[in-house]
Amino acid sequence: MKALTFDGPGRRIWHEIPDPELRDPEDAIVRVDAVTICGTDLHILAGDVPEVKPGRVLGHEAVGTVEQVGAGVSGFAAGDRVLISCITGCGRCRYCRENHDGQCLSGGGWVLGHLVDGTQAERVRVPFAQRALHLLPESVPDEQALLLADILPTAYEVGVLQGRVAPGSSVAIVGAGPIGLAAVLTARLFSPSRIVVVDPAAGRRAAAERLGAQAVADAADALELVGDLSGGIGVDTAIEAVGVPEAFELCTDLVRPGGHVANVGVHGRPAQLHLERLWIRDVTITTGLVDTFSTPTLLRLVAEGQLDTSELVTHRFGLDEIQDAYDVFERPQESGVLKVALFNR
Repeated sequence: MKALTFDGPGRRIWHEIPDPELRDPEDAIVRVDAVTICGTDLHILAGDVPEVKPGRVLGHEAVGTVEQVGAGVSGFAAGDRVLISCITGCGRCRYCRENHDGQCLSGGGWVLGHLVDGTQAERVRVPFAQRALHLLPESVPDEQALLLADILPTAYEVGVLQGRVAPGSSVAIVGAGPIGLAAVLTARLFSPSRIVVVDPAAGRRAAAERLGAQAVADAADALELVGDLSGGIGVDTAIEAVGVPEAFELCTDLVRPGGHVANVGVHGRPAQLHLERLWIRDVTITTGLVDTFSTPTLLRLVAEGQLDTSELVTHRFGLDEIQDAYDVFERPQESGVLKVALFNR
């Protein structure tokens, strides 16, 4: 089969590799029908994730068709159309039993495209398939389902829920890439009084407004805007959705005393934590890896038309055009890309 593999920092190869095989009774083999690229893949290619070794198939988000299941997998059969979650979990360890599959102690968590071969291929072996796969209703097309593999549950769980967004609260989201825009969509489920989105790109700020943000700004104007809107206090929740030190530090400036900073972005460099200013302001800071416990709920909302993700995918490719897709995804300022979808035609 063809797959995209990491070949060291800055290098990726689309080439022929052996088909995956069942290795464990809890595995499934899934034909990839649609796949996407994540900002985390760019962090890997930049050398920010040293656990990923050359030769690893990249990718952790896909929709596909089950081809084989191991003897320990029930409820799924060959021919089923499924969502492949970015997180796998054994379902038995302490963390999985608490719905923290991202911290699975038995070889689960974020493994696809990280510690085992991932989804940017014609086929993929999915460990712990019982929890990692989700049957898809016919009403959810592949393109919308892709967004449930990672960005929607990540924005919702790590940003909105951990950030304690509540009815009537105020929210600032720093970064209007796919995760930031997914945070706009899922924060709206809680009817906050105001969502402010900060991003340097005018096109992304416009997308945030179309999805429901009441105010937008670039970083240079964010403090003044939030100060004017909040009477100088700051927002209840500041969500970091970029993964660079400047974005995190801006969030700590935007949040009010007693507020919450929810870091969602994947960081490859240290960020300064100004405890000399924050200690007296009762600010809570959370970080996290998504657990995907919310995926069934979000899938129902998409299926029922209560959560519209159609605007998030801006560019479409064939799977064999994945190198072109990466070139587009790596240059959002030039291409205007949000999320790409690649189809195994």
